[in-house]
Amino acid sequence: MKTATLPPVRVAPDFRQELESVLAPGETLSQLVESAVRGLVEKRKHQAEFVRRGMVAIQDTQRTGGGVAAQEVLARLEAKLQAARQTQARRTR
Repeated sequence: MKTATLPPVRVAPDFRQELESVLAPGETLSQLVESAVRGLVEKRKHQAEFVRRGMVAIQDTQRTGGGVAAQEVLARLEAKLQAARQTQARRTR
């Protein structure tokens, strides 16, 4: 398979100097840019998959009528927070 090039990116001279200052020994600016782009592509793919799974879970919960009401979740969290605060207050006495 043939390789392709990414479009050139214009940056201010001071930013280019900053980029060059963080290169690893033997690393080229092109390698840094490719690595950064690859990392961002992976992040976005994972993010899209996370959102997709979340949407499926929401639809499934709505379809089955399952789940827990937001007020109930918040009440449970508030109770846990209060218990933790009381425990902390007893420890500091």
